[in-house]
Amino acid sequence: MYIQPYLFFDGRCDEAIAFYRQAIGAEVVMLMRFGESPEQDSQCGDGSGPTPPADKVMHASLQVGQTQLLLSDGFSAGKPEFKSVSLSLAAADDVEAKRLFEGLAQEGEVVQPLLATFFASSFGMVNDRFGVSWMVWVPSKDTP
Repeated sequence: MYIQPYLFFDGRCDEAIAFYRQAIGAEVVMLMRFGESPEQDSQCGDGSGPTPPADKVMHASLQVGQTQLLLSDGFSAGKPEFKSVSLSLAAADDVEAKRLFEGLAQEGEVVQPLLATFFASSFGMVNDRFGVSWMVWVPSKDTP
């Protein structure tokens, strides 16, 4: 069993994909737009909501290191909101941590600068330009 993060960008998914490709080296594994769905006349969910535009992302999968990050535009209703959750990105070393942190911080908000701590040689928190919270760190050799 495993958990995969699934992020809904409310109409900004293409922008998010381009950003994550540049910022953290994400690779697009799969991308399907609403207009490519085999069920063209159906709506998402229970059918009570609006039909998303055909050019918006129905489902995408990005490979980030050993993890797949799933994304969608959802109903494309407006500004995405990401509350009370943070994605933890473990880097191989301090140089990689700095590169990832700086990439995610572009047009974002640094919550805690990347610093050495008692539990990691580098640890920092950043909200990217979409409001997704990230914790970038280099696990110590003692961290499971």
